[in-house]
Amino acid sequence: MITGGFAVCCGPARALLRLAYSAPVNEGVEPNDSTPHGAGEVQRRRGWRHALDETYRVSLVLKGVDGALELIGGLLLLLVSPATMDRLARALFQHELSEDPNDFIARHVLHMTANLHATRLFGAVYLLSHGAAKLVMVIGLWKHQRWAYPFALIFLASFVVYQLYRMTFAPQIGLALLTIFDVLVIWLVWRDYGEHRKRTRTSRQPG
Repeated sequence: MITGGFAVCCGPARALLRLAYSAPVNEGVEPNDSTPHGAGEVQRRRGWRHALDETYRVSLVLKGVDGALELIGGLLLLLVSPATMDRLARALFQHELSEDPNDFIARHVLHMTANLHATRLFGAVYLLSHGAAKLVMVIGLWKHQRWAYPFALIFLASFVVYQLYRMTFAPQIGLALLTIFDVLVIWLVWRDYGEHRKRTRTSRQPG
């Protein structure tokens, strides 16, 4: 079971690392575009670079939305009593449970709201701090702030390590997919950091 959890996550992660080392987007020498073959190669590389740039922007938007939702969740935990949240959750999922008493999402949400009195403060602090850090990271990366790149790499890598640790005793498909997504974002951040450093060096060159 432990080996299966690692295989689900680490297989695609290794593929992403191989892609990172073989991707042509960061190569400094462009092929000669004076020939049809060279022009096609240049166009292919530009299309590949554009696709990666768009993927990077979408991943930042998703991380930003996730951070905003965590902030909202943390505020709700502080402002709304656990009993009220439990009643709201039961009202929202009453129809789903009447059709399927074993509904996975409904049962897990109700289990969480029923135990909020014991984990309310910890949950609120965790969601607020994690959501705020994620939003700061996204804003810094979006504006190409130099400090944001090492911050994002350390922040995301720490969660990848934690998620891998969790999968050693509780393998989950959802957690594996989240880890793969985080590994992809780490690579995209590292790639953009390299592009940013290259642009900075070019702009500093005289003439």
